[in-house]
Order: sequence, then structure tokens, then C-alpha cells
Amino acid sequence: MCILMKKVSCIFIVDDDPISVFGIKKMLKSVAICNDIQIFQNGHEAYEAMKDRQAKGKVIPEVIFLDINMPIMDGWDFLDKFISMDIKRHIVINLITSSIDPLDYEKWRNFKDKCPHLLNFKNKPIFKIEANDLGCMDIAS
Repeated sequence: MCILMKKVSCIFIVDDDPISVFGIKKMLKSVAICNDIQIFQNGHEAYEAMKDRQAKGKVIPEVIFLDINMPIMDGWDFLDKFISMDIKRHIVINLITSSIDPLDYEKWRNFKDKCPHLLNFKNKPIFKIEANDLGCMDIAS
């Protein structure tokens, strides 16, 4: 059995940990074809880039890997602003965290109910990126 590569127009990785960013980028190479992977240190940078892309009619990300705990603007604040944007495209958002606080999981469930996009929850360290993390189930034998 082999997994087909998913072609993705744009991916945002929003994480202040360079080791996590490196790992995600490396794992993406085995499941995705993407020539536009953007890295942001915090939610504010990513939100501003999203607004800029939308205003200029540029491609917005199909997939976002979003750390919860970051300086300046954390993942929750980013999500609050992001889901209020007028975005018609369905986006896969993978919340990633090293937190073991059950309140983070509960907060994710609450966001999932009000978010028009697919919202996944992943614990760090991430060892594998799967098809559903990219919004697809492209499997062939």
C-alpha cells in the first residue's frame, strides 16, 4: 500500500519552537507537495499575513499547523480572530501543543463547535503527519 502525495497550495506553520517547525516541515515532505510553506513565530504575524493575502487576492493556506502557547498572540487568540474572517475556503487547522492541561482540550472542543473549518488537536512532539491532517484520505494500494 502506498499513500499518494497531497498537493497543497499553501501551508502556514505558526510556532515559536524551531525544532517543532523543522520536524513538521520534514514530515510534510513525505505526504504533501507544497511550494508555499510559510513560517510564523506567533499568531499575530500569521494573522497579519492572512489578512494581507486575503486583501491582495493571494492564495490563503489550505492547512495551518498552529501552536497554542506562543508569545505576543497565542493560538487561541489567533483562532478567535481567524474564525471571524470572511473566508469561504475550507481550511484544515491542526492545533499543536505540549500542554497537558485538560482545559486546553476542552477549549479546543468549544472552538471546534463554532469553527467553520476542520480543527484537529495534536500533542507535541508530533511523530507523524497523516492524510487527515491535510484534509484528505488519498490512499491507494
